[in-house]
Amino acid sequence: MVVSLAGSLFFSISPDAARSKVLLYLLVSFAPFAVVAPLIGPFIDRAPGGRRLIIQLTAVGRALLFVTMIFHLDDLLLFPLSFGVMVLQKTYSVSRSAVIPTVVKSKTELVEANSKLGLISGAIGALAAVPAGALAAISPKLSLLFGIAMFAAAVVTADGLPRGVVAASAAQRAELIELRLASLRSAAVAMSLIRAGIGFLFFELLFWLRENSYSNIWIGAVIGASTAGLMIGNGLASPLRSRLREELMLTTAIVLTAVAGIGAAVFGGVGAAIVLAAVVNLASAIGRMAFDSIVQRDAPDANQGRAFANFETRFQLSWAMAGVIPVLVTFPGRIAFLTVGLVGVLALVLYTQASRARSHGRPAKGAASRRPVRGGPPTNPARRSRPGSGGPSGGREAR
Repeated sequence: MVVSLAGSLFFSISPDAARSKVLLYLLVSFAPFAVVAPLIGPFIDRAPGGRRLIIQLTAVGRALLFVTMIFHLDDLLLFPLSFGVMVLQKTYSVSRSAVIPTVVKSKTELVEANSKLGLISGAIGALAAVPAGALAAISPKLSLLFGIAMFAAAVVTADGLPRGVVAASAAQRAELIELRLASLRSAAVAMSLIRAGIGFLFFELLFWLRENSYSNIWIGAVIGASTAGLMIGNGLASPLRSRLREELMLTTAIVLTAVAGIGAAVFGGVGAAIVLAAVVNLASAIGRMAFDSIVQRDAPDANQGRAFANFETRFQLSWAMAGVIPVLVTFPGRIAFLTVGLVGVLALVLYTQASRARSHGRPAKGAASRRPVRGGPPTNPARRSRPGSGGPSGGREAR
């Protein structure tokens, strides 16, 4: 889709004309997640084959939107169509994160599975740009047809995913308490700030580069650096997990964001912008892998569809709200870079304070300090059952 849109309405209009359209996109981009959170999450958990079905439906939906895009590459309908593709991609991400625990052998493999999937996604995305670019040189419509073929293949291969009802009833009190665990709440705050920094930086660089008359080559360099950072972060997540706990991985991601932002502010220039884009996306990949694994580790299986939908709603809101700022007012480069660094510093302070509170047995107000078992007293987190052991996870889908 990115290759097909490179010469379309998105990049053919002036920065000033683009502001109102980009602002409108940001303002409406959060609205569908108000639906995703209360509806998609429970459906993923309760419907037979729900997680697999959602993955297949999002692939079908994106293919249909690509078909419609073919006829509207040069008019305003392109904006809501692109927005719809992005919403379905987010819905797929929620479903993918929720299905991972059903296809790994143990909880310790969660980070490795998340890392491999992220690395594969980045690598395939980069490789797909080559034939897509060749087709787009002939016609953007051909590259969209290439995307339609890929989504069709995804529908077929997704049929091998596990199916079955995960939660036949609504969340019970014990499940709701688990979602308020101090570890989840503090990690969610940290990831929200990381996503806010990325949203701010993306739109800041987009308008800053165009307003300073940098060629589209530099915009492409920023996008390429961001993609490379994501891939490297996904590749590093698994080795880091063998040495660090998920919480330390998330702390590492926060520190990288802070240091990169402050360092870019010191050096300045488009080169620093490219490096910063790479590092913050690398940090985001590491942080997201750690966060997903914390949720998969500490939240009950029956709640993961709901949990990921709710958390993704929060992250998307952070990204959109931070992105509005540079759309309204584009800052000088050094000030923008320093802003990203200060967001990282704020995230580090908040997360460190929360970690210290947990280590001293003072979890945040309203948060449970231990994970309870449904229908029973709290249990030691170190003794959680693994899939297939007959415990709360029970291997219901793994079998």
